[in-house]
Amino acid sequence: MLSFKPITIEDKEAITAFTLQGDLPNCDYAFANMCSWNFLYESQYAIADDFLFVRFYVEEKGRRHLAYMFPVGNGDLKKAIEILEKDAEKMEYILLILGVTPDSKNKINALFPDNFTYIIERDYFDYIYLREDLATLKGKKFQPKRNHINKFKKQYEYTYLPITPDIVCRCMEVEQIWCKANLNENDKEDLAHENRSMTFAMQHFEELELSGGAILADGKIIAFTYGSPINNHTFGIHVEKADVSYEGIFSVINQEFASRIPQQYTYINREEDLGIPGLRKSKLSYNPVLLLEKNSAAKRR
Repeated sequence: MLSFKPITIEDKEAITAFTLQGDLPNCDYAFANMCSWNFLYESQYAIADDFLFVRFYVEEKGRRHLAYMFPVGNGDLKKAIEILEKDAEKMEYILLILGVTPDSKNKINALFPDNFTYIIERDYFDYIYLREDLATLKGKKFQPKRNHINKFKKQYEYTYLPITPDIVCRCMEVEQIWCKANLNENDKEDLAHENRSMTFAMQHFEELELSGGAILADGKIIAFTYGSPINNHTFGIHVEKADVSYEGIFSVINQEFASRIPQQYTYINREEDLGIPGLRKSKLSYNPVLLLEKNSAAKRR
């Protein structure tokens, strides 16, 4: 049986030894996400039989349910999924694997034909872009973004700053401004959770090996963003916040940071839209090369 333990910053090396070498580009596999959202999902991990196993809790129709991530590793996948099923049974749950991509779904079906029920979860599809596209914004399809940036540059003089511990507090002031501009009662709990995750990440920026940048204009920081590698070819953008009173600022911070992401990363994952119409429109406007389909996979009784 698996021996799970809570995910902490001290587990970074053990977990990324699997995720960075893996081929799964889901934002869920970024260690910074696992760690900074642990307060909500109570994520735990175990390593056995050449696989990394991760389990966590989700709310489903008002009920708490144990779920698992697709195992990462090079061992016997059939045995690995059987191990997860036994662990779920021990915890008195039906096996539920979340974030299952089409490739992972095919692997499960090949090993366990007709044994799982799948539900496509559009709100959790990841938006994946070519790093070069976001860094250069070349071509007709990016003309609107270049127009936004040029308009901003005509109105404001600005400086790009890498995020360091001495500007963290000033960045979090932007988060407060953004929250006030976007707050409504329906989103209050979600924004509080995001703020808690962000606060943890910013307080442990160097330990999590995050990288990020901020835009300074009018003597203050008006935007910031940060992210981390998901694997050796995909970089994840976890947060992007700005003072929306500065028109075009999101296009500016997006390109400025993308242009500084190391060239070893072919892709940038800007995560899900969570079904928010404005966020979906914005993410689609950057012309993703892939909408990474994600499914829930539940073991049939």
